[in-house]
Amino acid sequence: MNKPTFDISSVATPCYVTEECYLKKNCEILKKVQDDTGCKILLAQKAFSMYSAYPLISGYLSGTTASGLYEARLGYEYFGKETHVFSPAYSDSEITEIAKYAGHFVFNSVRQFAMHREAVKNKRCLIRVNPRFSTQEGHAIYDPCAKGSRLGQTLASFEEDVSKYGLDGIDGLHFHTLCEQNSDDLKRTAEQVEKQFGKYLKNMNVINFGGGHHITREDYDIATLEEVIRHFENEYGLEVYLEPGEAVALNAGFLVTTVLDVIDGKINGENDIAILDASAACHMPDVLEMPYRPVIIQPNGDTAGEPNEKSVTVRLGGNTCLAGDVIGDYSFDRPLKTGDRLVLCDMSIYSMVKNNTFNGMALPTIYYNTSLGMREIRQFGYEDFRDRL
Repeated sequence: MNKPTFDISSVATPCYVTEECYLKKNCEILKKVQDDTGCKILLAQKAFSMYSAYPLISGYLSGTTASGLYEARLGYEYFGKETHVFSPAYSDSEITEIAKYAGHFVFNSVRQFAMHREAVKNKRCLIRVNPRFSTQEGHAIYDPCAKGSRLGQTLASFEEDVSKYGLDGIDGLHFHTLCEQNSDDLKRTAEQVEKQFGKYLKNMNVINFGGGHHITREDYDIATLEEVIRHFENEYGLEVYLEPGEAVALNAGFLVTTVLDVIDGKINGENDIAILDASAACHMPDVLEMPYRPVIIQPNGDTAGEPNEKSVTVRLGGNTCLAGDVIGDYSFDRPLKTGDRLVLCDMSIYSMVKNNTFNGMALPTIYYNTSLGMREIRQFGYEDFRDRL
């Protein structure tokens, strides 16, 4: 786990800090995969849309992928290069607007492509397929292959549509089935995609492996990833795309928070409870949704332990009225006190893009720590809360 390289006492809290050095390290790994195989890797903006870092990332990656109009426009205006988009469905007015920015469209079905054929006639178009091959455990909310999934066409549905509408104008297939997984799961999934849809790939020119590839994780098997990429390139003559989000900014950022109060647990025969100026519900929703347990670092560099691992166990809670606004139970070498600062790790991905102002909570300030020093990117105030409503 990366540790902050900045002075923790120098920033206002709560705040997000993204570190340029860790972004660059991730991007170098991703670029090497591109260079080794000839594939193209895109930034999935749904995970990380801090466009102040796009000048750096665009020097390494081939473009961006979007989940709708605003992300497509953001990628087009601030990243440049290729702009791809997928949505479970497009409205007539939206797809016309998106077509101003995106050159690559992924449709949820052949039928949907046929509905919008005229709007995307000069674009590269793919169909998202669902091999119904789940490799995840315990995260059904993030599993596109879960029973009843609305994402992608099964083989039976795809073939029914092909018989009605044909494949004219369709350049390739897209599958996205992974979430924070290694390349062994990609290999097994790709084998199923090939088994079911391989006969169609022979007449296409592109395949997109989607996202969920934890390529920049220390234990990730890059050799197997490159093997799968080369197989589709050599067997079918396809151009291969990947669109990771987490891998680009994995472990590249932090959320810094201050302890506002400590409730003495002895009164109720429980552990102490520290109330922070950051909220799980508002500022890091994946802590509750995934659920995700962030590593926590103290200013002296110590890492908080599991409950009862160290001498003092404390429950960390947010400053909202939600009873379940709890980050988790952690242990420390000494009791926490008002004014202490804590650093929550891996908070660039899915935190800034998902945060909210429930209870009128202020959004954390955003900082970008670069080789030129710490930059304050954005402060948020009352108007940001008011103007959403």
